Parts: sequence; structure tokens; C-alpha cells
Amino acid sequence: MAVKINGIIEGTQPEELLKVLRSLAADWGDALDTSKLKAVHLSGAMTNVVYKITWPKNASENDERVVLLRIYGEGTDTFFDREEEIQTFESISAIGHGPRLLGRFPEGRVEEFIHAKTLSASDVRHPEISKLIAAKMRKFHGLNMPGSKTAVLWPRIRKWLIKAKSVCSQEHAKEFKLDIIENEINVLEAELSKHRQDIGFCHNDLQYGNIMFDDKTRTITLIDYEYASYNPVAYDIANHFCEWAANYHTDTPHVLDYNKYPDLEERKRFVQSYLSSTGNQPRDTEVNQLLDNVEKYTLANHLFWGLWGIISGYATHIEFDYMEYAKQRFSEYWLKKPQILKG
Repeated sequence: MAVKINGIIEGTQPEELLKVLRSLAADWGDALDTSKLKAVHLSGAMTNVVYKITWPKNASENDERVVLLRIYGEGTDTFFDREEEIQTFESISAIGHGPRLLGRFPEGRVEEFIHAKTLSASDVRHPEISKLIAAKMRKFHGLNMPGSKTAVLWPRIRKWLIKAKSVCSQEHAKEFKLDIIENEINVLEAELSKHRQDIGFCHNDLQYGNIMFDDKTRTITLIDYEYASYNPVAYDIANHFCEWAANYHTDTPHVLDYNKYPDLEERKRFVQSYLSSTGNQPRDTEVNQLLDNVEKYTLANHLFWGLWGIISGYATHIEFDYMEYAKQRFSEYWLKKPQILKG
């Protein structure tokens, strides 16, 4: 549903936002009539609130400007440094891998609107699209980004565990077994350090809503880099596979269906596409080793997003059952750990 922007969008100081939009309109030569600004809420975001903003171009009623407005979610500074995220956004934009940053204000920012289809939960399962995502991930992992090239996975999980313990009730701490999660983290890190891990610049949140697909050019664009950092590439692939279980556009967006987790054939096709996208045909041993690493990293993913769910449940008021989501991630961790770490 389209709504007028003035005084409607929660979490913003209207004048600060309008100042950015007026500046953009002036740069583009538009005579901006603020009464004709419209906002359409885009569903599916769980950290931020996102809107499509339009206004008539050059005072024309038949042509319009389109930008994307992102309002930062409550408590997001727990999960990442906003200034670092902005630097990442600008760096990726500068090398043509994502939308441009058009303007900033205290509660959010305005971005270039990508005129492409946002993938659906079923799209990521399509063999051709899945291969394109794999190839795009390989390019993304090869980006040379400024700053430290050290993986942040384990320090970040430990930081989130401390935060989860500090905010949650005794009841939730007991339910989620937070007293023994630190040991689980240590066990996983030790297990996953036995083999050399390829480190790359990872998206770390590659759910279907963060993947855009241009049907005409058959190209993939990855968006939303809030959690992006250097990490083991197997972790990033594992995260993407785990997201196959989610559909955030239902009446119960928090519910995960692990029957939709990719089967061995789907995982193997993805990994082969990932490894071969640079032009070299991978050896079977290389494919199998990455597949094995990816499965192990699903366990780290469950802990990572389980802790995220707990913290978000206390910090965020977006309509999403974060605690139930966290419960499912931890349940899947305890269910799959004996199978994946056997022997």
C-alpha cells in the first residue's frame, strides 16, 4: 500500500529525511513537491525497515524518480558497526557490485533502487539461478576490501553470547542452554580449524531477499552488507544453504522448514558451480572437502543466528517472533551436531 511520506514513516525525523530527498531532487533537476512524495513499505526485512520512495520527475505525473529508503532497526549496533557497514557499502558500490549510496541521515539512508526482481524462497532452488548465485558468491568472496582480512566469525559469536546472557531472562538462558554454548563454540572452532580454510569477503546473510535477479541480463546482484566481513567461504555457503529453509513472506515468517534444506545433489551442484566459475574444473577431492566443510559450518550458523534471535527478541519491535526463530536454530544445532561431527 502506498502512503504519503510526511509524518508517516516511524523512526525518522521528517525534516532530516526530506533534506536528503530535496538535495537529490535538486541534483537531478526535479521541482520536488513534498506533498507528492509516496512511500511503499517493502516486506521481508528483519533488521531494518525498507521503503520504495517515489516522486514525479521534473514535475511530470507520467514519469517518476524511484529510490530506496532504509530505516535502521533498533539495537543493530549490537550486531555490527554502522560506520564500518557504510564504508563496506560505499566500497562495494564503487566497484560496481551493488546499489549506490545516495544520501544519509541519522536514522537511515537513501540508496539507488535496483530495478530487478528480488528472489523468492522458491527461486533459490531453481538450478540455473542457483548456479548464478554460486558464481556471484565466488566473485564476492574475491573482493579486496579495505581493513582487516581476519575472519570475524568466532569473536563475533562469542561477543553475541555475552550480550545474549546479559539481556535475557533466567528462563530464556536456561531454555537456550546459554551456560554451555561457550563450550560448544570452542568445540566447533577446534573441529573446523583442523583443515585449512579459504578466507574471503563474505556476505554472511545471503537469504533470498538479499539477492536481486535481472531476468533480461541473467545477472545476480547481492544487496544488504550489514553483516559482511572476512570469514571462511564455507561458512557463507553454509549460511545460504540454511536460508533455503526460510520463507519470510508468509503469515508465519519465523517458521523454518528444514525439509527444504538442499539435498546432496543440490549442494554438490552449487559447490561445483562455485569452484568452476573461475574457469578451472575442480577435482572431486576439492568438491568433497568443501561440501564437508560447509556442512560443519551449518552448526556455526545455527549458533550465530540463534544468538541473534535472542538478542533481537529483546531489542527489536519489528513484527517477527525472534524467540521462536532462535528456538528453531538451536534445536537444529542439537539435532544435527551428532550426525555432522560423528567420528
